[in-house]
Amino acid sequence: MISGNRPKLIATDLDGTIVPYLGPVSDRTISAFTKAHQLGIEIFFITGRPPRWMREIRDAFGFGNAICANGAILYDLMNEKVLEQWLMPVDIQLEIIGKLRKHLPGINFAIEYGDEFHRESEYMTKWDIGLDNIGVTKIEERMTQPAFKMLARCGNRENNEFTSDQMLEISSRELGSIANFTHSNANESLIEISALGVSKGQTLAKMAERAGLTSADCVSFGDNPNDFSMLQWAQRSWAMSDGHPDGPKHAKFVADAHHHDGVAIVIEALLELPA
Repeated sequence: MISGNRPKLIATDLDGTIVPYLGPVSDRTISAFTKAHQLGIEIFFITGRPPRWMREIRDAFGFGNAICANGAILYDLMNEKVLEQWLMPVDIQLEIIGKLRKHLPGINFAIEYGDEFHRESEYMTKWDIGLDNIGVTKIEERMTQPAFKMLARCGNRENNEFTSDQMLEISSRELGSIANFTHSNANESLIEISALGVSKGQTLAKMAERAGLTSADCVSFGDNPNDFSMLQWAQRSWAMSDGHPDGPKHAKFVADAHHHDGVAIVIEALLELPA
């Protein structure tokens, strides 16, 4: 049983939360968010994705706000325009690279700024094929401007030398004072790196404050460590039952699996609450 009033803001992760790994967003999910939007509830799609991956979300829903790159970018989803960014300076990028090479043998890097994606030739990419098919020997060659995200991978598709959780624990312990580390897939060997103080939860809190809202007015949904900060922040939050096993430690409730429309089921119940 869900108690309280109808939320004034709904914040949700995308992949593994409302976007299936195989197939499009379900009609039930689109319908639930559409009804919430029509009732005047602010919708925030909050994702690790860069802006260039957001067109399918704009086309599927046709409304909503977006926070991309794990909190580093406030994005005008409908007009496809970056509104604000919180970036990592080049000197911090270089310090991260140098120290992680020592602590995580076999690590390889990629970097994102503007509409660009660059990688080391040994960095195995699955999603940005075509943007950088060759790569560089050392990513330092491409560290020419502040970045909204860095990515680091150990091993390759056949031989992951560290899990994402292991990489996250090591990098946060050794470098947590200069940057924010997270991941969005426990089944890989991949971490995502943002500027210090940048997270989904931090940026969501900023947007809520600007709108005159508090954590009590907001609900959030997510499945992986990059969502934990916004699950912790919102007074009502749901971890996905098929997400990272630590999700329920950070959320107040657990939603059904994403492929069973878990988020839509919760939103349908939330909309029955008094305004």
